[in-house]
Amino acid sequence: MSDESKFNFAEDSAKNDAAKADAAKKDEAVQQSKDAVKKEAKTFFQSIKLFFNELLDFRDDTDRDATIDAIKLDIPFKGATAWILICSIMVASVGLNADSTAVVIGAMLISPLMGPILGIGLSIAINDIDTLKKSLINLATMIVLSLLTAYLFFKFFPTADLMTNELFGRTKPDLRDVLIAFFGGAALIIARTKKGTIASVIFGVAIATALMPPLCTAGYGLAHDFDIFLGAMNLFTINTIFIALATFIVLKVLRFPMLKYANSKKRKRIAQLASLIAILVMIWPTIAFLHFIEVKGLENDYNNFVKSEVESNNELWLQKDIPNYEEKTIALYFNGEIPNATIADLNNEIKKYEKIKDFKLDIKGNKNRSFDKISEAYDRAIKSLDEKDNIILGLQTEITNLREELKSINESKNTISFSNLSKDAKIRFNDLQSFGYSKMLASKDFISVDTIDVATVKWNAGISDSIARIKETELVNWLKIQVKTDSIILKRD
Repeated sequence: MSDESKFNFAEDSAKNDAAKADAAKKDEAVQQSKDAVKKEAKTFFQSIKLFFNELLDFRDDTDRDATIDAIKLDIPFKGATAWILICSIMVASVGLNADSTAVVIGAMLISPLMGPILGIGLSIAINDIDTLKKSLINLATMIVLSLLTAYLFFKFFPTADLMTNELFGRTKPDLRDVLIAFFGGAALIIARTKKGTIASVIFGVAIATALMPPLCTAGYGLAHDFDIFLGAMNLFTINTIFIALATFIVLKVLRFPMLKYANSKKRKRIAQLASLIAILVMIWPTIAFLHFIEVKGLENDYNNFVKSEVESNNELWLQKDIPNYEEKTIALYFNGEIPNATIADLNNEIKKYEKIKDFKLDIKGNKNRSFDKISEAYDRAIKSLDEKDNIILGLQTEITNLREELKSINESKNTISFSNLSKDAKIRFNDLQSFGYSKMLASKDFISVDTIDVATVKWNAGISDSIARIKETELVNWLKIQVKTDSIILKRD
């Protein structure tokens, strides 16, 4: 046997070292690739961050001194501003009464209500007590003048007592009104702080959208219904506060400088008092807002429960009452007797809805479908048929007499020509789209028969409901003279 080893360990060791070196190179290449990817990703995210900072940052484009001066100049309320407010309130009142959204928007564009509200937000943000006093006094003056103007319109203007959808929509605040007030105020003050020329329309729309209609509705409430007045003023107060709050927040974000006074202790106490009053005023709207959110959540869960668990079952006929959110009860009425299994199923299903899972279901079915009840209903039906037979016999005689009477009327020389009547009606009322006139037989006791004059009209689409009612009154009075009758029933197509 040779002295050399049969196994060449040196050669194997070299191969292992080469493999390790290759693996190390690969690991190093992978790590470098990872570092490159991380660097590129970091650069990418930094670029996105820089883009959005440049896109959304408006602090560098702010003219603080010019903004403060401009807001203070808009606070005083006298002379031309007072007359502009009166005119805008009158226009808005007409628009609300006529149920015209376009007219209400026109009033918004000329409303000068923004000045004092921006002044309140500004003065609290920069600790300017004198400006706060002026803003509160001028805002109170604007409110009183607006309410008086709207009250006089709705009190004495003909047909101004009509409760339209535009008016009704301003009696109860909801989340949408609060969002309009807050974001409208935020857009307004951001635009106010921007350097350069700003379109004044932005200011009018942002403020008037939330404030003009509620004030006019409050005037209607003073004239006709105090509950409507309270609801509208509730909406106006909440919107005013949220607009001022948006102004305060934006100015704080922009770091407007706080005013300093010689008598710092006294001014500090006054500023603290003003801040306390502002906080106290905010408590009630905030509670009302939170309550509104809670009720909306309950309503959504209730509607989803009824739609998914009850209305989807075609075998159940449902009549639902408004849920009692205070007592946490829901009443459901069904046509027919409801099995216990169905009641148990509904009670189990309601627990799936978070907001109403603790509510008690008051399920009421119709358990009167017994044989005795059916027999009683049959007997009542037979008796009713007998009574109707007697009525029919009496009506046949009346019909014969009426036929003779109608025949004599048609043959009479005094018969009104419908063609002439319709032409005269169109001449006098050019907004008429169609006109009809007839005599109708009617009975109140189902024995005696009366002849009733009936006129049907259809107005052009452009005419408002309030104007149409006035013209219909005039048309009825004119028809009474033409056809020589004391009573005419008017129907609108």
